[in-house]
Amino acid sequence: MREISRRGLLGAGLGAAAAVGMAGCSIKGSSGASAGDGSPSPDNGSTGQKGGTSKGSGTKKEVRAIGDGSTAYTGKQPKQPKAPEPLEPGQKPPQFVIFSWDGAGEVGNGLFPRFLELAREHDASMTFFLSGLYLLPESKKTLYRPPNNPVGASDIGYLTDGHVKETLKNVRNAWLDGHEIGTHFNGHFCAGSGSVGNWTPAQWQSEIDQAISFVTEWRTNTGWNDEESLPFDYRKELVGGRTPCLLGQDNLLPTAKKLGWRYDASSPGGTQVWPSKRQGVWDLPLQGIPFPGHTFEVLSMDYNILANQSQNSTKGMPSRYPGWREQATQSYLSGFKRAYETNRAPFYIGNHFEEWNGGIYMDAVEDTLKHIAGKPDVRLVSFRQFVDWLDVQDPAVLAKLRTLQVGEAPSGGWNTFFKQA
Repeated sequence: MREISRRGLLGAGLGAAAAVGMAGCSIKGSSGASAGDGSPSPDNGSTGQKGGTSKGSGTKKEVRAIGDGSTAYTGKQPKQPKAPEPLEPGQKPPQFVIFSWDGAGEVGNGLFPRFLELAREHDASMTFFLSGLYLLPESKKTLYRPPNNPVGASDIGYLTDGHVKETLKNVRNAWLDGHEIGTHFNGHFCAGSGSVGNWTPAQWQSEIDQAISFVTEWRTNTGWNDEESLPFDYRKELVGGRTPCLLGQDNLLPTAKKLGWRYDASSPGGTQVWPSKRQGVWDLPLQGIPFPGHTFEVLSMDYNILANQSQNSTKGMPSRYPGWREQATQSYLSGFKRAYETNRAPFYIGNHFEEWNGGIYMDAVEDTLKHIAGKPDVRLVSFRQFVDWLDVQDPAVLAKLRTLQVGEAPSGGWNTFFKQA
């Protein structure tokens, strides 16, 4: 049986404690305030080169290399929703659902393109939290200087050159399909003195600077000249992230605010209520959701469900896979239903491109997306698109929404609810 290593359980037991403070990532292997525009920053070394066609667009458009050409200006991001509008008086809020992916590396299992295709079929946007090291060849690992850890160290594996190329291809396609590219930082240190939970704001700044450099200088680091540029300015695209194992948010937030980040998804566990800001940054945590067959709740992420099923193994008893898959699916659907039919709190589901327990968690999240897509008022969006909506709402309306507790429907209906003082 393959055991989970290098991620730790953060001192939390299974069961009720597993609903907070646990998150896993792949075991295989300075930012601006706005996003959705591939335009270069004023000081990013744009070469002014032109030419090329945006992949899949069918129309020729201006392409300007940024820096060494690892990234490029290609215009506004395609396939974005119309500009958000404030809720009308008494209007029921939409049901936002955000699917996100930690690491976002393609390691030959076909999961990244599988979910890009699923998103296309259902007009869904997602957030991909890219690990910067997934664009750095292992031969250049000494370029990485992780805080409180040896040079080149990482608790996730470096990708092969072939898988780095596949990751570049899928990240490129994801952005062109309208998805958000955030960050999962780099080395994924969750235990010991080098844990991200011990990092200072200055050390988080160093980690972020390095993550950005690995994305924006992959061409220099690899020597590859035949690969297409990433079609966006990552310094503008990057407006949020999720830390390894949901650790270190308190010291990350001052740095995130200084960088102009708009949200953070690193809280060690939340509930299904409307969000608020911490230190000026939207706090969008994974949430406790019903766990069928148990009285406790589980965090809305594949790894946390696994930890309550096969404990420390990613290859549990195959005879239990069908039941575990159904349990995972029903957990997600129960979380969705609870919000959809009551307080309409946004619903966040975290994932990894992994084949844990025979790939049942990938099947569960696909089944969930198919079930909820197309329902009235449901919007399948990225985190960035969601905070776009939050930022145009009347603060008094959001404050009123935050008074609704988990599973609490507005008394007398939405119109009456908003009219009440």
